[in-house]
Amino acid sequence: MANKNVTDMTVGNPTRHILKFTLPLLIGNLFQQLYNMVDSIVVGRYVSAHALAAVGACGSLNFLFFSLSSGLSVGIGIIAAQYFGANDEKQLKKTIANSIYVLSSAAIVVTLIGVLFARPILQLLQTPDVYISDSIDYFRVTCIGIIGVAFYNGVAALLRAVGDSKTPLYFLILSSIINVVLDLLFVICFGMGVVGVGLATIIAQAVSAVVSMIYAYHKVSYFRLGKKDLHPDISMIRDSFRLGAPVAFQNSMIAVSCIALQAVVNGFGPDVASAYTITGRIEQLVQQPYGSLGMALTSYAGQNIGAKKQERVVEGFRKATLIVLIFSLIMLPLFFFFGKYICAIFVKEEAADVIALGAKALRITSPFYFALGMIYVPRAVLNGCGDTGFAMINGLTEVVCRILFSNILTRIAFLDYWGIWITTGLTWGVTALVCVIRYRGGKWRYKALEH
Repeated sequence: MANKNVTDMTVGNPTRHILKFTLPLLIGNLFQQLYNMVDSIVVGRYVSAHALAAVGACGSLNFLFFSLSSGLSVGIGIIAAQYFGANDEKQLKKTIANSIYVLSSAAIVVTLIGVLFARPILQLLQTPDVYISDSIDYFRVTCIGIIGVAFYNGVAALLRAVGDSKTPLYFLILSSIINVVLDLLFVICFGMGVVGVGLATIIAQAVSAVVSMIYAYHKVSYFRLGKKDLHPDISMIRDSFRLGAPVAFQNSMIAVSCIALQAVVNGFGPDVASAYTITGRIEQLVQQPYGSLGMALTSYAGQNIGAKKQERVVEGFRKATLIVLIFSLIMLPLFFFFGKYICAIFVKEEAADVIALGAKALRITSPFYFALGMIYVPRAVLNGCGDTGFAMINGLTEVVCRILFSNILTRIAFLDYWGIWITTGLTWGVTALVCVIRYRGGKWRYKALEH
C-alpha cells in the first residue's frame, strides 16, 4: 500500500467500512460547518441582523458556484475509485494528473463570472436595497477563493477514492481553526464587517488547498507524477466531465432552486430572511452526517463496482438506510422542542421575532429529516456505480419542487411565509422518492457492467 490510510473496501464487513470511513468525513464536515456557523454568529451578533441577511442572501449563490468544482471532483473521484478497485495504478495516476486541468479551468471561469456579475445577479434575486451592497462585497470576496475550494475538493475526493477519509479531516480542522480566528480578528478587532468574514473564509480555504496538495505529493505515491502522467489525456478529461458534469449540474440545479426560493424569501422582508438564514445554517449542520455517509458510500460503491462485487453495493445501501433512520429519529425531538434555544445562538435577544420565526420553522422541517437523508444514500450509490446521469434528473426534481411549491404555498393566505419551510420539507420528500425509485430500478447494475 502507498499509504497506511489507504483502504480496500472490496473485502471485509461493509458496515464497519462505511462507518469507519464516514466518521472522519463527518468530523471534518462538522468543522467546516462550524466556521460557516461562526460566520453567521459573528455577523449576527457583532455587525447586525441585516448583515446576517446579506450573508444569507449569498448562500445559495455560493453553493451554486462552489458546486461546479465539487461536482467535477466527484466525477474525478468516481473514476479514481474504480481504477483503484480494479488495481490499475497507471490509469489512477493519469486520473490524478488530468484532474489538474479539469479543476483549474472550471475554477477560473466560475470566479470571473462571480466577480464581474455579482451586482446584476443579486439584483435579479430581488435582494433588498438595505443590504445589497454588503451582499455584493461578500459574494465577490468569496468567489475569489473558489480556486482554493476546487483544489482542496479535488485532492480530498482523490484521497477518499483510495480509501483515505482521515487525512482530509486534518486539513479541514486546520482550515476551520484559521477561519474562526480570522473571523474574530477581522470583524471584532478590525471592524471589517462582511468583507472580513469573506476574507477569513478564502484565506482558510487557500491554506487547506495548499497543505493538502503538499501532503498528497509527499505521502501518497499515486500523487507523485512523472512527465508522461502530466501529459493531457483528452479521453480522460472527457470522462471526468462526463461523470462529473451531471453531478455539477445536479448541484447547480439544486442551487438554482435554492436561489429561486431565496428570491421568494427576500420578498417577505429582513426578519423572515434572517430566520431563513438561521434555519439554513442549522440544517446545513444536520445534513453533514447524511453528506458524510454519502461520500463514504460513493467511494465504497466505486471500489466494489470496480471489483465487480455488486451484492456488496446492495448490502451497503441497506446498512446506510438504517443509519439514516436512527439519526433522523434522534434529531427530530431535539429540533422540535429546543429549536428556540438553538436559533437564539445566532442573534441577540433583541431579535426575538427572528428567533420565534426560526423556532417554528424548525418544527415544520424536522419531520422531513429522514427524507432528506434518503436523498443522499441512493444518490451516492448511483454516483459511485457510474450512474451519474441520474444526477441531472435529481437536480431538475429539486428545481421544479422548490419553484412550484414556493410560488403556490406562499400565496395561500393562512400559510403565508410559512410556505417557505413547507416547500423545503416537501422538496426533500419528493426528491427522496425519485432517488429511491431510480435505485430500485436497478439501472446502476447495467452501468456497472459498462465498466
